[in-house]
Amino acid sequence: MLTEAQLIQIRRHLHQIPELALQEIKTQAYLQRVIATLPQTYLTIKTSPKLPTALLVRVAGQHPQRTIGYRTDIDALPVDEHNELSFKSTHPGVMHACGHDIHMTVALGVLSYFAEQQPRDDLVFFFQPAEESESGGKLAYDRGLLTGEFRPDEFYGLHDNPDLPTGTIGCRLGTLFAGTSEVNVTIHGTSGHAAFPQKANDAIVIAASLVMQLQTIVARNVDPTACGVLTIGKLTAGTIRNVIAGEARLEGTIRGLTQEMISFIQRRVREIVAGVALTYHAQIDVTFNQGGYYPVENDPTLTANFIRYMRAADVDFQTTPPAMTGEDFGYLLSKIPGTMFWLGVDSPGGLHAANFQPNEAAIFKGVTAIRGFLCDRMTQ
Repeated sequence: MLTEAQLIQIRRHLHQIPELALQEIKTQAYLQRVIATLPQTYLTIKTSPKLPTALLVRVAGQHPQRTIGYRTDIDALPVDEHNELSFKSTHPGVMHACGHDIHMTVALGVLSYFAEQQPRDDLVFFFQPAEESESGGKLAYDRGLLTGEFRPDEFYGLHDNPDLPTGTIGCRLGTLFAGTSEVNVTIHGTSGHAAFPQKANDAIVIAASLVMQLQTIVARNVDPTACGVLTIGKLTAGTIRNVIAGEARLEGTIRGLTQEMISFIQRRVREIVAGVALTYHAQIDVTFNQGGYYPVENDPTLTANFIRYMRAADVDFQTTPPAMTGEDFGYLLSKIPGTMFWLGVDSPGGLHAANFQPNEAAIFKGVTAIRGFLCDRMTQ
């Protein structure tokens, strides 16, 4: 089994070679090199041209009753690292600012144990590309990578948490992460001279009205005890101060703890867009893109069992509230029952921040907790 010192060195190497979604070539190659150093007796390794940077490893069980899946994401973010470390990112403008280097290292630690100690059940470790964008989980599922002997009966995965103490496991029944959907709106007005507004149809005025009305959806249409978010984060319009803009574009995000909430907000956006278009005699196009970023809804039975083990084991466990962050593991959980949970890393910088710096002591604690849980699960 890989030692704590070895795992830290693995993590530091991964931290130096971050790659963006669907470009994880060096990362996959390094993962394969590490896995090649493990005993191969029980292992079957799978790659696929359908998703070239994905990597799956099956561990054959002694007397399998089920196949248990464990997923880790492998891509990084377009963030320029501000940490001054000896193992700082060597790829300018790209950083493991969400801690996927920690995720991968924990997975390798767990895999290394079962490569030596044959599990009772079959295990499938899924090193998934493109979590941060491009919906890698959905791509893998829809392209048939998780089929046959590589299809889990249940799926588990972690996300590191900078606000939890190092090594703490956090989880909850129900939704852990919100689902997210992009919303894009293009307003087609009529441009004209600023001195003759009556001859134009000002896309900026229409956009301003639309933004204000969209903000009433959560404020006035959503139950205050429910959770929904609609944020318009980008508005682009106009070229110069004395020309009335003929076109405007809004870009935003919708988030909800259930798919029903996301669908409801999308419907209200369409209705309001149609009303504003009629009011201002304009054409307004609206599109949504959710991809695989469904709500991460933990299976009630499997999650209750996970929490039971963590509370009984020598593990620091916390019940955590839901978060409005998104994760494409939600798509996999909509197809295969399972559980996502937090691993505390006590970082001074938050997720996606240029100074995100997780405490490496969390790695081995995470490996120990997950290894123990999987062994317990296989006795049931």
